[in-house]
Amino acid sequence: MASSDTQEGNKPINTPFARQYRSALGITWDILQACIDAGVKGIPVFRISQKANISHGVVVENCQRLTDVGMIETNKINRKYIFRITEKGIKFFHELQKFQDLAREINIRY
Repeated sequence: MASSDTQEGNKPINTPFARQYRSALGITWDILQACIDAGVKGIPVFRISQKANISHGVVVENCQRLTDVGMIETNKINRKYIFRITEKGIKFFHELQKFQDLAREINIRY
């Protein structure tokens, strides 16, 4: 599935870490981006999986890791787990963006 600038519906998010095999950092970026895009209402696992083009199991595993370190929070609503990004997650995401911009500026591949 190709990346897209459109973040509506089932289309994947446009990620700076896009490549066939993403690093843990790339997967983290994509999950946080999906949570940011969802806003305060949050986003269920299956939507993160769709938007980030990551398997359900990988999303669950990484969301647990991100929850454990306080970057996202989880609520269970009607048997669905809903994830919301925290202030800590937003700060990390913005720092990651700065790193990406600097790496691109000095022509470093990541």
